[in-house]
Amino acid sequence: MLPTTIFRQMHRPGMWKHLPDLLRTSREGTTCLNRYAAATGFIKTSFLDHQRWDVVSLRLYADSKKHSFHLKTIKSRDLIQNAIEKKRDIFIERKNVLVKDIRETKSKVQERVREKMEEVIERENIMTIPNFLTVGRAFLAPYIGYVIIDGDFNLAIGLLVVAGITDLLDGQIARYWPNQASKAGSFLDPMADKLLIGSLVISMGYCDLLPLWLAGTILFRDVFLLGAGFVIRYVSLPPPKTLSRYFDATHVTAQLEPTFISKVNTFVQLTAIGLSLGAPVWNYLDHSMLHGLWYLTGATTVAAALSYVLNKNTYKILRKNT
Repeated sequence: MLPTTIFRQMHRPGMWKHLPDLLRTSREGTTCLNRYAAATGFIKTSFLDHQRWDVVSLRLYADSKKHSFHLKTIKSRDLIQNAIEKKRDIFIERKNVLVKDIRETKSKVQERVREKMEEVIERENIMTIPNFLTVGRAFLAPYIGYVIIDGDFNLAIGLLVVAGITDLLDGQIARYWPNQASKAGSFLDPMADKLLIGSLVISMGYCDLLPLWLAGTILFRDVFLLGAGFVIRYVSLPPPKTLSRYFDATHVTAQLEPTFISKVNTFVQLTAIGLSLGAPVWNYLDHSMLHGLWYLTGATTVAAALSYVLNKNTYKILRKNT
């Protein structure tokens, strides 16, 4: 480090005559300067003033430089850390504000979607006389099955007649009094019929009043139609698809349109079930016409199931016109 300094000083005019003093001074202070020059940047020592730098002075000067540099480093670090913390606080505050805005916006959008769904989905009054008759027939069905298994066929025939009358009345009332008609009834009525026929078929098959192959065919067809009804309800229900909205009967989303062969099959099934139920009472269990009616019922049941599969107009998804 000193040779560099000496070389720089020799470029000044008139410095060659001071070379002996400069060399003597450099020899005495070389160790001290070499020790502290790198740590303190002490490379600007001037030998023109012929000052004598002892070890203690150089050490104190170097320590002061180191202490000053250390203080500046700490101060700079504190400034940077404070700036980082301030930026972090600003970022966290902005993030919280953004998250709050997103949540509020999401809540508003969901509320708006619900309002739009209320406008799109048609609501109707389901507390009508035909619907009460239909629900009553559905609750009566399991009891009729119990009476058949208990062997009281006369009472079972009477209850079946009552169920048939309710089925006839709910259709006539809905047809002649439009304010009593409802889209929900288009699903409730066939479901009640399937529940009634299913209860009768199971109990009569258990008592050997119907052949098992016919009972199985009728049950398979009814289970298929019930499952299709649940699927149609799910498909026609706009989002959000929740359980409360799914089972809310006032939300009418689809209307069932039974086919002609299905109506014929319902009549044939009820006729076959009624005549089979009366067979042990009037003693014609082995009559050939009764067996022929069973085969006709099986054929119309299969045909009705195929008609629902092949005909794409069996149901209609409803949307309110706005």
